[in-house]
Amino acid sequence: MKAIVFDKHGGPEVLQYREVARPTVKEDEVLIAVKACALNHLDIWIRNGLPGIQISLPHILGCESAGVVCEVGRKIKSVKVGDDVLIVPGISCGRCEFCKKNRDSLCPEFNIVGFRTDGGYAEFVKAPARNAIKISDQLSYAEWAATPLCFLTAWHMLFTRANLQKGEKVLIHAAGSGVGSAAIQLARWKKAFVITTAGSDGKLKKAKKLGAQEVINYTQKDIAQEVKRITHGKGVDVVLEHIGPQTWAQSLASLGRGGRLVTCGATSGPQVTLDLRFCFSRELSISGCYMGSRKELDQVIKLVKSGKVKPIVDTVVPLVAAAQAQAKMENRQFFGKLVLEP
Repeated sequence: MKAIVFDKHGGPEVLQYREVARPTVKEDEVLIAVKACALNHLDIWIRNGLPGIQISLPHILGCESAGVVCEVGRKIKSVKVGDDVLIVPGISCGRCEFCKKNRDSLCPEFNIVGFRTDGGYAEFVKAPARNAIKISDQLSYAEWAATPLCFLTAWHMLFTRANLQKGEKVLIHAAGSGVGSAAIQLARWKKAFVITTAGSDGKLKKAKKLGAQEVINYTQKDIAQEVKRITHGKGVDVVLEHIGPQTWAQSLASLGRGGRLVTCGATSGPQVTLDLRFCFSRELSISGCYMGSRKELDQVIKLVKSGKVKPIVDTVVPLVAAAQAQAKMENRQFFGKLVLEP
């Protein structure tokens, strides 16, 4: 099969389009013919190399895939050959104390498709059968591929970790990102008041179409000052932080008393500073988010199928152009999700 492979860590130039062996499925696995695979910042971090984490090389990226089942292991009855499915990105044991409490990402065996296993930047990808969810034809393969990771992460951040309530004010960074565009829709579905940021007026216009009530161009205005102006000095109840040091101080300064910050990423770097006096005197809460559970994803899929939220696809490009697509992601030249098609 054809796939995008890298043999060493580095920039987009290390990605190669070449022939590799087709995956062989075990008795509890399925093989899908990939029709679409969405890009994520995780792909870039893995390609660059993560400190202290080793992966087998050569490696195939891609954690969000949708396609057609073309082979099933002998024990599998949940799906059959010919079914349209998406692949749940998170792989967990399903047996440990965390899995039983629907805290899948804390499972000691937790893994992500395309992280320590080969992913969907290929004509075929395999995964545990329990990770295959049947999909309808109401959305395209590209839209389904753009759904699971960003919507699951946004759901887990907003509702499980931050406990966002109707009428509360939330600041969502990077409206043009997958998580940002999903979080705006989910927060508005919850009837929260949404303030969002982006680096261009064009992206801010699109954010308003998704439901954001107030928008901030972070290249022109101070985020915290704008938040205070919009909220009449009170600050927001919740901040969705997935940028890192570039926005960290602004995020904390934007919180009102008793505010909650939840973070799921570090696209501008991993190191931030924190004034503990400011944190405890205002009774702020800081939470981490690492994807979410299968139970939460099932709720997300129902919401998507109802049409109340929708994955936003910026561009669909051929698999062979994966390096150019990743460069576009690194340069923030997109709104929503970039998707590859074999």
